[in-house]
This record gives sequence, C-alpha cells and structure tokens, in this order.
Amino acid sequence: MQKLRFTETVLRDAHQSLMATRMTTADMEPILKTMDQAGYHSLECWGGATFDACIRYLNEDPWERLRLIKSKVTKTPLQMLLRGQNLLGYRHYGDDVVERFVALAHENGVAIFRIFDALNDPRNLVAAVTAAKKVGAHAQLTIAYTISEVHTLSYYRELVATYVEMGADSICIKDMAGILTPAKATELVQALKETTTLPLVIHTHCTSGIAELTYQAAIRAGADVIDTAISPFSSGTSQPPTESLAIAFAEEGYETGLNLEVLEEIAEHFRPVKDHYLGNLLDPKMLTPDPRALLYQVPGGMLSNMYAQLKQANAVDRYEEVLKEVPRVRADLGFPPLVTPMSQMVGTQATMNVLTGERYKMVSNEIKSYVSGHYGKAPVPISAEIIQQLIGTEPVITDRPADHIAPEFQQLKAELGTLAKTDEDVLTYALFPQIGKEFLEKKYQPKVEENQPIRIFAHKGGSL
Repeated sequence: MQKLRFTETVLRDAHQSLMATRMTTADMEPILKTMDQAGYHSLECWGGATFDACIRYLNEDPWERLRLIKSKVTKTPLQMLLRGQNLLGYRHYGDDVVERFVALAHENGVAIFRIFDALNDPRNLVAAVTAAKKVGAHAQLTIAYTISEVHTLSYYRELVATYVEMGADSICIKDMAGILTPAKATELVQALKETTTLPLVIHTHCTSGIAELTYQAAIRAGADVIDTAISPFSSGTSQPPTESLAIAFAEEGYETGLNLEVLEEIAEHFRPVKDHYLGNLLDPKMLTPDPRALLYQVPGGMLSNMYAQLKQANAVDRYEEVLKEVPRVRADLGFPPLVTPMSQMVGTQATMNVLTGERYKMVSNEIKSYVSGHYGKAPVPISAEIIQQLIGTEPVITDRPADHIAPEFQQLKAELGTLAKTDEDVLTYALFPQIGKEFLEKKYQPKVEENQPIRIFAHKGGSL
C-alpha cells in the first residue's frame, strides 16, 4: 500500500491565510497533546508571519509559544517556514544572525525547516541550509511556484538539482497562490521525480477552488506529502480539509497514518475557536474561492492582508482595482513569485498605486532595495525605465546580497544592552527592531504589586 503523509497547517498557515495570523497560543494549547496522537507527518506551527503577529498584535513571546508547543507535542515533528536570508523579517540578515536563529529555533523545538527564497535565488538559502545541517535538523528546500515566461519545467528541474547539491533532505513545491492546476501539477511532479529521489511535498491553497484536484493529480504523479488544515480552518484562502482528504485518499488505497477519531476531536476543538473570530478577524470574504486568483496569482495570506489594509484605510470599495494592479506591478518588477516578503511588497505597492491615483508616486524602501538587487536576482531583468523611475541612478548589486552584510549579532546584542536576557531576545529585536524592542520593554517591565506604594524617581534631565 502506497504511503501518503499529511502536514497539518492549522497552527500556522491556516490562520495566517484566513485571518492574518491572529490565533493565540491559548487557542492552541488545550488540543496540542491530542494533535500529537493524530498521526501527522509534521505540525507546521511556527515561522511565516507568526513571529511578527505574536509581538505586534498578541503580546506573546513567539519563542515561548514554540517551547510550549514542543512541551506538549513529543512525537510529531514540529515544522517552521523560514524565508532563507530574510529569516522571518523583511530584510536580509548577516550570516551570523541566520546561523544563530536556526540553532535556537532547533533548540527550542523545530525539527523541520521549510526554507525558501521569495525569488528562488539559491544564494539566499545557503546560510540557512548550512545552519540547519549543522544542528542536525531536516532541511526542506522549497520552490516558490509561480508562472511567467521564465518559470518553465526546465527552470524548476534545474532549481531542484541545485537544491539537491546543497544538501536538501526533501523538496517542497509551495503554491502559495493556489495557481498550480492539476495538469501542471502532474507535469511538474513527474519532472521533479525524474530529477531527484528525495521526498516531494506539495503545498497549495484553496484560493482559486482547484486545490483538491491539484492534490489528487500530484499524488497520482508521485508526491509523498501534502499540506492540509483541520476542517474548521480549511478552504477559502487556506488549505483543503485534513479529514476529508484523509478519508478520500484512504478509499483510493493510500495508507495515511491518520486516526480519524482523533482528527474529529481536533476539529471539535477548533470549531468554537473559528466561531469566536468569524465576522471580526475572520472575514467571510476569505472563505469563498475566487477563480480570479488564477489570473492575478495572489496568495491567500496576501489577499487577507490587502483586504485588512484597505479596511483600515476605509477603501474596501477599491479592492478590485488593487487586485488588477497586482499583476501589473509584478510584471514591472521582473515577475517575482508572490510569496513573503515579495507578496507584501508587491501588494502594498499596488495598494499605494491605486490609492494615490498615480503609479509609483510613492515607492516603499523595500521595493527600492529589491530593485537595487539587495533581495537577490529578479527572475526576469527589470527594464531600465522602471529602474530609473524607482531608484534613479542608484547602483544595482549582482552578487549574493548577504555578502554585503557584515556580522551583526554582537552589535545588535550591544544595542539592546541589559534589556536582552537571552539570545532569543536579541533575535526578536534583530527581526523587528522597533516593535521587538517595545515588546521586550513590556515583557520585562517590573510588575507593581497590589497594595504596594508606587515610588517615582525624578529623571536626571529634569521633569518626567
């Protein structure tokens, strides 16, 4: 009987895609031990936008979340999504920061590192892969799947061959926008299976309405692992439902290793959690498939974030305009895959283009850095006209971006001074300097005991 394994995404990508990563650790904790008994291949529980959301919106320490999950999940490997040299932030970091982050993530509980680069530039994966192999972790190297004139079968085969040479333990096809059709999935999986014998993982979203068909085609072509979400947090812009696919593929003769009774217990836990967020952070708009994703190639997490941005600007009525602007911006920028951080960058730029009424009247610093080569090599060369419009005569680098970044961990540690109690604190600050520092100040602020007098000391500079 052929084996088919499942990675559960409810603790990370499912709520990131549906409700901008706002699920709390308290929502997760009561069911973690049960999830450990379900028979999953792995639990994706960290990375992506979870780190940012924890400190920015939830007042939670993401490192403490990881340690708590690990304390409850003792059998099932924990998995995280890591953006190569970007780690979990929005710039490239020095190799020493990457190495320390991977080492501490592994020490705190991560067994499988799904490592990708938003541009599929292997140079941006070297430091993270080296660090993962050094600590004995599983390095799952990832294709950010997209469609353009250069993203051909030959392109993906060459990319995977490079990943194998780099020491990959498995390969993931990451279809963040839900645009991998069944026919293309069959071709791609067959091509990659001819390229490598490594396990092949398929990740997609239900955004366009074809995810289940894509999984069926990919599995029949030889895929080994699929990403799914427990039913209350499945579908829409999330992944297909775990229970439904477990039943369907078991009937086709696949041995899934999943316990359906345990899966139902997990679903029972998450149903009221979903109800709590529905209509607030979980907008019903994110629960309906939108075939336009096949045209605009917009990932689920990007959709929910763009919609939230427009809601905040009281401009939800311009959602359709922004959707149509996204592929135009992407073409201008050399067809980067729409995955973090490029998805946020392209989405924000498209939003600014629409709201200001003039394309590139305002340009983010991140987009300028990308155009000048600091994020890596664009899949298609950016035109001289766009370069001139966005960065003028600023030089464009062509070598590995991280080669331009000096070691910075010790400097970051010195900047924090006594506020940093651990190296994890330093990394929190490294990833998000402003909100990270504010978070740490709150975390370590002395608690005033009840019924105790409050002592106020004068500031040396005069009035407080």
